[in-house]
Amino acid sequence: MLVPIALYALAIGGFGIGLTEFVIAGLLPEVATDFRVTEAVAGGLISGYALAVAVGAIVLTAALTRIDRRRALLGLMVLFIAGNVLSALAPTYGLMLLGRILAALCHGAFFGIGTVVATDLVPAEKKAGAISIMFTGLTVANVLGVPLGTFLGQAAGWRSTFWAISAVGVLALAGIAALIPATPAAPSGSVFGEFRVFASLQVWLSILVTVLGFGGMFGAFSYLAYTLTGVSGFTAAAVPWLLIVFGLGLFIGNLLGGRAADRNVPRTLTVLLAALTVALALFALTAGNQIAAVAGLLLMGGFGFGTVPGLQMRILSYAGKAPTLASGANIAAFNVGNAFGAWLGGLTITAGLGYTSPLWAGAAVTLAALLVYTLATRLPGGEFARRPLAPALATQ
Repeated sequence: MLVPIALYALAIGGFGIGLTEFVIAGLLPEVATDFRVTEAVAGGLISGYALAVAVGAIVLTAALTRIDRRRALLGLMVLFIAGNVLSALAPTYGLMLLGRILAALCHGAFFGIGTVVATDLVPAEKKAGAISIMFTGLTVANVLGVPLGTFLGQAAGWRSTFWAISAVGVLALAGIAALIPATPAAPSGSVFGEFRVFASLQVWLSILVTVLGFGGMFGAFSYLAYTLTGVSGFTAAAVPWLLIVFGLGLFIGNLLGGRAADRNVPRTLTVLLAALTVALALFALTAGNQIAAVAGLLLMGGFGFGTVPGLQMRILSYAGKAPTLASGANIAAFNVGNAFGAWLGGLTITAGLGYTSPLWAGAAVTLAALLVYTLATRLPGGEFARRPLAPALATQ
């Protein structure tokens, strides 16, 4: 089956959003110097973004559920472009932070609504693959966009990177306008009625699995620079190139995970969560060997991001008549997992457990995700693969 070209418009939007989220880490020294703030204060551009993503994923998604999804995506891309233009022009740190928050508010809602749109464009047996294509933009942003954006910012000033991101947003806006079909507005009713989706235990269990599964991987990822330089013996200059290996893992895992989830979501999630647990533990054990460390980076990224299509499919299957809000809530869960994992990994380092301790903590958290998922599949009503395709997906 040919891939609907409209999916690539969503992927371009995902690329721009992923670039906005991650490239700032490589530009913080220049931004801090320009605004005359400390590194810790400049770090608020990262934490503020993450918090706004979680808020937007729930609040903005809920507010847009009664609007044609194509129009909603167009409005979100306009917000994204405005946020990045403000970041590029910002004369003060406060306005830069505001620009970051504006761009972040569209992040969760875009992927939440985009997930539903992507599944609407393909037959039932291709829905997880469609989700993975949309998220390909996010993985390519890690593999190519972040290094190139960092080099551009260092060569032509950090503001040039945000102008380039704004241009990507304009391209995505044009693609969505031209290629995404209009959808009928949802039946009238209270927006707050959408929140009834959270009465489902399986929805909450899906969110918990996402928080723990992603928290395990990104908790380890947050401190990889310390692991690679302090344990593996790489130079600091080698770290950006090594992170491209991690990004390649994200890209490959996302595509293969989508294909596997189209065949069997429960088996895919079980295998990938178990494999990620083992990969993190082996990485911790062999981090002193440079070849093994490179392999660990690839496997951690691959197994970790390979779970994304399956996790999105699972929560959609229990979403009833509120698939968009459920999808947005799971996007928020990914970001909560990022914050939780980074916090836990920081605790282990502060406790003096060494630079491999975030990997061990990540393995423990991912194992917890596997146990929660196994429990969820055995509770009444789960697993959805035992029943016909859920209404939230079958009626797309």
